[in-house]
Amino acid sequence: MIVHKFGGTSVGNAERMAHVAQLVTSSPDPERVAVVSAMSGTTNALISAARDAAAGTAETYIVTRQRLTDKHLRCLNEILPPGPERDRLAGEINSRLDDMERLCFAMGTLGELTPRGHDAVASIGEELSSRLLAAYLQGHGVAAEQVSATEIIVTDDRHGEARPDLPATRNRVRARLLPLLERGIIPIVTGYIGATPAGVTTTLGRGGSDYTAALLGISLEAREVWVWSDVDGILTADPKLVPGAQRLPELSYAEAEELAYFGADVLHPKTVKPLAEAGVPLRILNSLNPAQAGTLITANPSPDRPVLPAIITTEELSLIQVLGNGSGWTLAMASRALAALAQGNAEVFMFSQSFSERSLNLVVRSRDHSHSVHLLRTEFARELREATIAGISAEVEVAALSVVGVPDAHGTPITQRAFAALSKHGLRIIAVAQAASAYSVSFIIPERDVTAAVPFLHRELGL
Repeated sequence: MIVHKFGGTSVGNAERMAHVAQLVTSSPDPERVAVVSAMSGTTNALISAARDAAAGTAETYIVTRQRLTDKHLRCLNEILPPGPERDRLAGEINSRLDDMERLCFAMGTLGELTPRGHDAVASIGEELSSRLLAAYLQGHGVAAEQVSATEIIVTDDRHGEARPDLPATRNRVRARLLPLLERGIIPIVTGYIGATPAGVTTTLGRGGSDYTAALLGISLEAREVWVWSDVDGILTADPKLVPGAQRLPELSYAEAEELAYFGADVLHPKTVKPLAEAGVPLRILNSLNPAQAGTLITANPSPDRPVLPAIITTEELSLIQVLGNGSGWTLAMASRALAALAQGNAEVFMFSQSFSERSLNLVVRSRDHSHSVHLLRTEFARELREATIAGISAEVEVAALSVVGVPDAHGTPITQRAFAALSKHGLRIIAVAQAASAYSVSFIIPERDVTAAVPFLHRELGL
């Protein structure tokens, strides 16, 4: 059995869904499961609409609802001919987006976006995309059935970053999916979402569809889990920045987990650990180039494989500074800032604190910038009035540049080599975070410098 996972760009329109259907039906294993993300851009739009609704802006969710309706119905009309089945699915799409509009209206009335409300809205995209892919397969004579992960992924109630109950999830996955597989039916499962034992919808964290695939893989004792992306596997750098970036053909679980935690876009950080514990191999493949072997992640990679460092870039970030003002700054303020952002479902990509300067640097996604500043100003409203905190400022359009790898043949740590190379380049470094192992280091730099810095670093590291 193979569990296939497809991201938002892979199911972004009718043409891409047709391609995904072909990849699923041509799987080398007759037993297969497909996990799908929301259509590209959908989850961001849903979360933005919910936040604006809670802030009192109704226009955003009204416009978003119409745009998402048009997007999904256009895809539906291209994959199914007119008839009862298309009408039924159009009704389901409208019903789920009606739910979104009602939830946003309630948030506007209350003036609050609760974590539970956030997950209820954010989960809608996967419910729509999975229904569309299942309908496409059924319309082309393939036995397929949409399965909501709220039926099978059991989690705690930590909304926005829910933790699965692995034994309960395994039992439900096997009870729900094995009978379908035995009858030759392909389950099309929603990624990213789950539910508490009481049935309340939760989400596994942004990009969590990879994690869903891993949970299904270990529950079903899959031969492999295949994560389909838009690049040829895990590379030494972003191929858009370094056209000559090398593919890493094999990695150990530990190497892949470190790369994922430092922001490798093709792999969610939580994906690797459960697969490693169960001994289920993972492949990263390119849905646009399926003939390419991709990257195999396993317990025992070939000893002859190339062992190379990787440069990971994450753009569209914002640096927010909470500036202290003298002795009033305490360590507890940093804790409060992080707690406020976590409660508001704003992902903190990296943070650093300078106690001597009484300041805290927080790196968030650009899409979370305004929301994060609002959360921090609300949390520290009293301190700002009393000038215990000098201010909350932001530097937008920054990027993270991380280098991950083992020491070279001479024993020189990768961190030392990276610092030397960037110093030679004369790059402005805004903030630094270094792992204790000296196997990885992350730099926050101006986003405009990424296109020059990454190729330079790639050459300096001998890649």
